[in-house]
Amino acid sequence: MTLKKIFYFFLAVCMLVINIIADEDQKTQKKENASSLHHEIVVTATRIETTTREIASSVTVITKDELNKEKKITIIEALQEVPGLNIIQNGSTGAAASVFLRGANSEHTLVMMDGVELNDPISPSRSFDFAHLALADVERIEILRSPQSTLYGSDALGGVINIITRKGQGKPKLNLTGLGGSYGTFCGSAGISGGTDKINYYLSSYYFQNSGLSAASATYEGNEEKDGYRNLTFSGRFGLHLLDNLDFDFFLKSQNTKTDIDNFGGSYGDDSNNVQDYRSISLRCQTRAILFKNRWEQKLGVSTTKNDRKHNNPTDEFHQLESDTSHYKSRLWKLDWQNNFFLNKSNTLTFGVDYKQERGESEYYSWSFFGNYESIFLPQTSYTAGTYIQDQIRIADKLFATVGVRFDRHKNFGNAITYRIAPAYYVEKTGTKFKATYGTGFKSPSLYQLYAPASLWGEVGNKDLEPEKSSGWEAGIEQQFLNGRLMLETTFFLNNYENLIQFDSIQGYMNIGKAEAKGKEIILKTNPFKKFFINTAFTKTETKDENSDTCLLRRPKHKFSACINYEFNKKYNVHISLIYTGERDDMDFSMWPPSRVKLSPYTIINGVISYNIAQNTQIFFRLDNITNEKYELIKGYGTPSFSAFMGIRLQIQ
Repeated sequence: MTLKKIFYFFLAVCMLVINIIADEDQKTQKKENASSLHHEIVVTATRIETTTREIASSVTVITKDELNKEKKITIIEALQEVPGLNIIQNGSTGAAASVFLRGANSEHTLVMMDGVELNDPISPSRSFDFAHLALADVERIEILRSPQSTLYGSDALGGVINIITRKGQGKPKLNLTGLGGSYGTFCGSAGISGGTDKINYYLSSYYFQNSGLSAASATYEGNEEKDGYRNLTFSGRFGLHLLDNLDFDFFLKSQNTKTDIDNFGGSYGDDSNNVQDYRSISLRCQTRAILFKNRWEQKLGVSTTKNDRKHNNPTDEFHQLESDTSHYKSRLWKLDWQNNFFLNKSNTLTFGVDYKQERGESEYYSWSFFGNYESIFLPQTSYTAGTYIQDQIRIADKLFATVGVRFDRHKNFGNAITYRIAPAYYVEKTGTKFKATYGTGFKSPSLYQLYAPASLWGEVGNKDLEPEKSSGWEAGIEQQFLNGRLMLETTFFLNNYENLIQFDSIQGYMNIGKAEAKGKEIILKTNPFKKFFINTAFTKTETKDENSDTCLLRRPKHKFSACINYEFNKKYNVHISLIYTGERDDMDFSMWPPSRVKLSPYTIINGVISYNIAQNTQIFFRLDNITNEKYELIKGYGTPSFSAFMGIRLQIQ
């Protein structure tokens, strides 16, 4: 199915819905249950709760209600339909997964959960692996696109993904969910929550296992062994309201996973006993105080994340002379203090300081017919201290703007200054918003890029590296129609990257890269009546490596997503989604030298049917890849075929 056919089909559906709305508009606009699209409240864009009407930035919010309807299990599944975001994964559930936000590198997106930074200091470029994050305790996800270093410092060149977990409230209740189906999948979660005026709590446990599919795609010769996955996660969030103006919050998350992996993608990449064990623990404690008659709000938080990753690949009948093992450990510690000054109705001033320290170490050993090899990365640390200030302006409830600047001091390279301006103008009478932003970003070199030991072939680490830099703008318009029951949003963007850190086989890591990403996003949302909606999004992204004058790898030029949801009789809910991903460049490493190839476009259609048996009991059926599309996210790696799952959700209170 081509992009043009898909687009015309959903355009026809949307036009039909618009005609229905127009015909019924006079009949329904005065009814209490008449529905309309509304502006979400988001936190990530300004670090303060702000309605999207006042925000110029492109931000996508995935709500708890949407997650409940879609019955997805992992964060990576939830992100599939986000405009401007592309996902890659070298295998099925549990395999390493990354995102490209508006064409930026995967390490150029900062990932946070309840204020805890999750990017791994010991990964070569300080990126984040999305493979192991589940949705069991997630309340909402906010995806903020374009450079965001002014508020968030390093790693936010391309944007921020902020995951917010659930907060307990009301009478104590127990939520249970179970799911099973294709590929030997079993998934279960349990959560207990509640709250009063003084205390709130949410405790969650999650377990997932499957027998999986071959990470090295079974469509190639020599790949038959299935690669399974197991994940055990515990999380908790606690809140204490001591005084009218004083709160304490505590967050904890622990993960323990085991993933079967293969040696490489493509023919004969199978390995029957190649295993990765991963453990992580994240903690955050925050206090919030409101002073001077609600004029000054301050938040003081401390957070830490520890990661421990082991690979073990002993000899087997097909690799009798080859084996390797490795161990990677990292820790990130951060202290942050944010102050919000509510000066008047027109001005909110935000000032903050933060300090973070990262530490990492690793060991790698291999044995083969050609000899033994080892690479020891001794414990290394680095720190960054930053301060930022932002003014949030509101004039006549029409003109909104945020202006900010940030100064960072890094242990190695010295200073970095970033800034951002984001104005928006809203016309109440016509439901029109004009928006634009311009900002800069930076990313400090990773520990590995700075300190990696030399190999047999030359230097690797480089202590003289400078930070990577980005600058970018976006401009667009949002228009509401039909009393707010249809919204059209169009945004154009351009991001430039320079000083990119790339590996040179002789000199090691160097600041030699330069790239550009530009494009447009078109989003159409319709909500003709209370229980029915259609959302569509089209993204065109053009990327270029300025040095080689080629497209950046694994970034599709075109992406289209659409979903339809209908709830009827207060018992049934039907959700259908479609994702089209256009062709993109990749590298084929099965030949020497590796060659650039084109991955074919693909279309995935998923469906979910839910039925409420009783007030607190629901069963559901989930169908993935209904048309059994054959596709690759990465050259040589496997992807799931048609899959079916059945589950049940219970709430006891």
